[in-house]
Amino acid sequence: MDEREQEHTHLRADGTKYTHSHLKEHNHSHGHQHTKAVINRLSRASGHLESVKRMVEDGKDCSEVLIQLSAVIAALNNAGKVILKDHMEHCIVDAVESGDKTAIDNLNKAIDSFIK
Repeated sequence: MDEREQEHTHLRADGTKYTHSHLKEHNHSHGHQHTKAVINRLSRASGHLESVKRMVEDGKDCSEVLIQLSAVIAALNNAGKVILKDHMEHCIVDAVESGDKTAIDNLNKAIDSFIK
């Protein structure tokens, strides 16, 4: 790695870590653009899931539980889309520009895990 590169560690969908380097000119200080938005979405989804859990505990109507559960799933999928877009716009662009082919392979594996 030359002095113009920086290494970044990421988590794969399966929880394992991988490291790749970015050119410093494209450094986005790894404060991804949408981190706060993703955290907020996940927090709301988590709270919503807790309320669905209480609905089940309270014996609420199954149809209503399923409707609310589908809203939680949609919220999680939307958070995943934000993460995916941010990753493609920053990490993947940087990886392609620096010739990092493994980043594309890792993205494909993550997409396969995310979309089942």
